Amino acid sequence: MNLSYWELKSWFTNVDFTIVGSGIVGLNCAIYLKKKHPEATILILEQGVLPQGASTKNAGFACFGSLSEIMSDLESHDEQEVLTLVEKRWNGLQLLRENLGDQHIAYQNNGGYELFLKDDHLWGQCIGNIDRINGLLEPLFESKVFSEKKSEFNFLNLRQSNIFNRFEGQLDTGKMMSELLKKVQSLGIKIVNSCKVQSYSDQPNSVHVQTNICDFLTDKLLITTNGFAKQLLNENVEPARAQVLITKPIKDLTIKGTFHLDQGYYYFRNIDNRILLGGGRNLDFKTEETTEFGETSLVQNKLEELLGTTILPTTNFEIDYRWSGIMGVGRKKKAIVKMVGENVACGVRLGGMGIAIGTYIGKELAEIMTKN
Repeated sequence: MNLSYWELKSWFTNVDFTIVGSGIVGLNCAIYLKKKHPEATILILEQGVLPQGASTKNAGFACFGSLSEIMSDLESHDEQEVLTLVEKRWNGLQLLRENLGDQHIAYQNNGGYELFLKDDHLWGQCIGNIDRINGLLEPLFESKVFSEKKSEFNFLNLRQSNIFNRFEGQLDTGKMMSELLKKVQSLGIKIVNSCKVQSYSDQPNSVHVQTNICDFLTDKLLITTNGFAKQLLNENVEPARAQVLITKPIKDLTIKGTFHLDQGYYYFRNIDNRILLGGGRNLDFKTEETTEFGETSLVQNKLEELLGTTILPTTNFEIDYRWSGIMGVGRKKKAIVKMVGENVACGVRLGGMGIAIGTYIGKELAEIMTKN
């Protein structure tokens, strides 16, 4: 691209901090950097027209883990690691609400439900472990988190009882990202969209950044690309595509709350009197391990089937939109927040919990960078 003198001078000269990615982590990182360094020039580069990945494409669940997910985490992490994971997610949600305000992000605390098929053996395991998990989390919440509850919705093919989490909430993803962008821009932080970082070179006192627009120097580089992390980093982060659909508005839709099914591989909620339903990655893990956006008939047909047979069995519905987002996952659930060079740091691998921990990781990344 042939940039003018003014463009190079105003956007790509004397840059103190450059952040790659304008998602939840990147925007929050910029906000916290500006608080610590009010006079600093901060530039955010975004490869998409809007934030790519999952930040503007997620389902809007303000959650920190269902009972079965926490049980699964305990199989590969010790109790302290799991408690730390939940604590970071919970604290991140409180930071998000405090920074943006519940009204601005349409936050609602309607509780979360984990649902079970009638013949699902996982139900017995969850009931058998509910006291243990509540005991583990009690120091953090000072109350029992999970409880058994009779179903109050007309779902079919499911147990009449479910596991209820009274601390789980939901929000409007679009409003959340709009508010974050508004806050960032009000601080004088610059954002350049459709700008893809192709490579970088960490030098003694600066970082040389090569993009599809131009090459430039920055004092510090912070990478927050999550599911796209492998394009720039040699870290244990794999992309994971999540497919979603949403119905047209449904009259008298009484479903309220957030819902998890099949160990969280399916999830749905009521938003604007529509059912938003996502998941199905477990149907074909290999195909969904991609940075390509798009939908597959395998997953979309399963989502429609679940709508018709279980969620809305007596209600006529039409699908309005379909889309996908790219998450960053790994063998461990702990996010990677660290220096990867003298002047380069990263905050990636949010494990599908971006809403919960994105604010926290953005703050942590800013703190790590300013210590160096």
